[in-house]
Amino acid sequence: MPHTLRALRADDRPRIADVCLRTADLGGDATGLLSDDALWADVFALPYTVRHPEFAFVIADADDAVVGYCVAAPDTDAFEEWFRTDWWPVRRREPDAPGLSHREAELRRYADGRRAGAEPFADTYPAHLHIDLLPAAQGAGWGRRLIDAQRAALADAGVPGLHLVAAADNAVALGFYDRLGFTRLPSQPGTQAFGVVLG
Repeated sequence: MPHTLRALRADDRPRIADVCLRTADLGGDATGLLSDDALWADVFALPYTVRHPEFAFVIADADDAVVGYCVAAPDTDAFEEWFRTDWWPVRRREPDAPGLSHREAELRRYADGRRAGAEPFADTYPAHLHIDLLPAAQGAGWGRRLIDAQRAALADAGVPGLHLVAAADNAVALGFYDRLGFTRLPSQPGTQAFGVVLG
């Protein structure tokens, strides 16, 4: 099935949210793992498409439906402050609501804690990204093309460096970033951070 890489359109957002949900469990479908499936995209995908649509790229299938995406913030500290003051207060859910799983409570606490200065890599690598692809878009180089498009857009905007964080037990993702030339950075337990100089 033919695929194409293109820039974000406003009507792509519901499909991006769906891809985010269907890849949120270490690349697998996270449907039903939280009390609110929308939480995944509200934290990791949609705010980027609203704040920085110019750094949002998608892979579309033959029907022009989104099957993968890469979103980024060129200035992590500015983005995290906007997330804290503008985005999250409208969508916030209580992290200690009765009946929440440990995983959901932790995700909500993570979102509550986002703020300028919270990311240790933002000085050297001021941009950060999130990328997800459905199985239909995997294994044919589309992930690399998305990252390449994102790196070029950020470099053209004068951003000197880019970082991302993956789950430490997601071996496929870790190998992918290694192959793309990202450098492994000191990381919190359970995570592996990567950085790359742009330009």
